Amino acid sequence: MAAEHTTPPAEPAIFVSVDDSHRAELVLTGDIGAATLRELEETLDAPPLAEAAEWVVDMSGVTHLDLACAYALLRAATLRAKPAELTIRGARRAVRRTLRHAGLDAVATIVE
Repeated sequence: MAAEHTTPPAEPAIFVSVDDSHRAELVLTGDIGAATLRELEETLDAPPLAEAAEWVVDMSGVTHLDLACAYALLRAATLRAKPAELTIRGARRAVRRTLRHAGLDAVATIVE
């Protein structure tokens, strides 16, 4: 019997970069689920994201997005004095489905 080749699940990672004082990029990779929820919430509430008027979220490396994490992103972007302008890029079909279930498609521009 031949051994099956499987890709191990990617370790979740959260990175933030800023290109100017108003725009921040959040890069998520791997399985963004319950194990990363707290880190995600802390990142979303801290500078530079908390201070940026525009967020670009790169999800091209996300293999799975938990609904609780999608809600955390929704809350962080909208429950501010002035909601962040939110663009989500590169999300896979299953991740986009989770984003829609959380209602992010109503407040974000989702680009494939």
